[in-house]
Amino acid sequence: MIPIPAHTKVLLAAGVTDMRKGFNGLSALADKVLSEDPFSGHLFVFRGRQGDLIKIIWFDGQGACLFSKRLERGRFVWPSPATRKVSVSSAQLAMLLEGIDWRAPLRTWRPLVAG
Repeated sequence: MIPIPAHTKVLLAAGVTDMRKGFNGLSALADKVLSEDPFSGHLFVFRGRQGDLIKIIWFDGQGACLFSKRLERGRFVWPSPATRKVSVSSAQLAMLLEGIDWRAPLRTWRPLVAG
């Protein structure tokens, strides 16, 4: 898992992205499409057309980093293209990377009364 500093935003680019893009192309999308500074240190997450591949780009202070993951089975749960970008927590990103529906996770049961 990617260690995410406390005040780092995680932004999903809604819709699909051409997964042939690398550092420069994804940075340009973060700047132009998401209207965010690609060198801010925030994580920008993009999904391919088939839904089984994602790429995450971020700037760690020394250079650009690129993480990619492809699911062997299933698809990544993704927001509708109408929203353009969605901010998620680091816990939701962890669920997304595991192929879990991050939008409505099932919480464990919590007791109503202590003791």
